[in-house]
Amino acid sequence: MNKLLLKLAITAVAASLLASNPMDGQVSPATQKAARVRITEGPDVELAKEHLTIIRWTTNNPGGSPVHYGIVHYGTDPKNLSQIAKSPIKLNTDHSSTVFRVQLDDLKPGITYYYTVDSMEANGTGDGVMISVHRFTAAGALQQPQVAARKKPSQK
Repeated sequence: MNKLLLKLAITAVAASLLASNPMDGQVSPATQKAARVRITEGPDVELAKEHLTIIRWTTNNPGGSPVHYGIVHYGTDPKNLSQIAKSPIKLNTDHSSTVFRVQLDDLKPGITYYYTVDSMEANGTGDGVMISVHRFTAAGALQQPQVAARKKPSQK
């Protein structure tokens, strides 16, 4: 009889563990959306290496859904920012500000890029961040052909 109760208890514990969803405890509920999201710091180039640049900026906490995306619209023409890079972030409801970092890949060294930044909820609702166009020059130099140094003829 004790063996039967032990098997029953083990089965019940195993079933409750298998039936529970550990992700339920990790998903933060949506919080009240900020009346106005504004940039409090940046945007700035945080890291610049050949072919990649990271743009960083800080806003007040936008609230809303717990998952947000930092978005950078960029290109080589300030009137045509047709390229988009985005990076997910999980909001910390205990913080009054949020730091966004977005990586731009496959940049051409020595070329000037223009960009604006924004953020949005996971459902695609934008936070309405409005900024002017900024610029940076991608790290690395354009390769110039090397010219061999000529030796001057010796004079006697």
